[in-house]
Amino acid sequence: MVREITRDTVFLSMRAEPATPADLPVADDLLETLKAHKDGCVGMAANMIGVKKRIIAFDNDGKYMEMFNPEIIKKSGLYEAEEGCLSLDGTRKTKRWKSIKMQYQNRDFQIRLKTFTGFTAQIIQHEIDHCDGIII
Repeated sequence: MVREITRDTVFLSMRAEPATPADLPVADDLLETLKAHKDGCVGMAANMIGVKKRIIAFDNDGKYMEMFNPEIIKKSGLYEAEEGCLSLDGTRKTKRWKSIKMQYQNRDFQIRLKTFTGFTAQIIQHEIDHCDGIII
């Protein structure tokens, strides 16, 4: 189901709770909502659709990917970026890492490790900030 985008900064600034297998329907809604906004959005976190769970979905070089309980475990190459967000007006400057190594769970809640670089890494970092209650 396509959900409404949350713009409540008080809610968005709350830290997300760990996701569990019971949250798979939230991930499905998150993916559907992301796809519905594909013209102006490349990633979303569950709190953007009003659910305080650690789930993100994003465009990974043309293929949608989701992560449950994502954590950055290694990072390198700090740079300054400018980003926008569906939940906020305008763009803002922020710092991002060129390369990040992620630990996350897939839909079967199996732990996975994967390194991301470039724009995909930037998207993931933005969505993890959402999970951590950080508003750029």
